[in-house]
Amino acid sequence: MKRKVTYRPSKASSILGGVVGVIFVLIGIFEAIPNAGLFGVFWTLMALVMTVMNLYHAFGKGYIGPEIEIEEDEARTPKGTAESPAFLRDSAQHEHITAAGITPKARLEQLETLKEAGLLTREEYEAKRAEILREL
Repeated sequence: MKRKVTYRPSKASSILGGVVGVIFVLIGIFEAIPNAGLFGVFWTLMALVMTVMNLYHAFGKGYIGPEIEIEEDEARTPKGTAESPAFLRDSAQHEHITAAGITPKARLEQLETLKEAGLLTREEYEAKRAEILREL
C-alpha cells in the first residue's frame, strides 16, 4: 500500500537559510566578484537562488513542498480472513526479542484492539493472549 506525504520545511529553518543566503550574496558582491571574476559571479548567482528559494519556503503562500511516497510492507487483509499480521506470523523467528518497556496489560490491550479491528482471528488472539499470560 502506498501513500503520499507532503513535507514542508519549517519556517524557522527557511528564514535562517534566507539570512545566511543574504550574507553569501553580500560576500559574493563585495568579495567574490571583484577578486574571483567569473567564479564570483557564479557564487553570487547561486547564493541569490538559494536565498530566494528559502524565503519563498518561509513566506510563500503557494509553496506546498516536495511529495514523498511511503510504501507499507504488509498489506492489510479484509476482516475475517485467515492471514495474520506479519508480527504474529514471524514471532517464532523473533523469540529473542522481548517487549521491553511494554507492560503485559498494554500488550493485552493492543492485542484486543487488533482483534476488534479484524486483523486477528479468534484462534490467533487466544494463542497470543495465552503466550503473554505465560510470560507473567
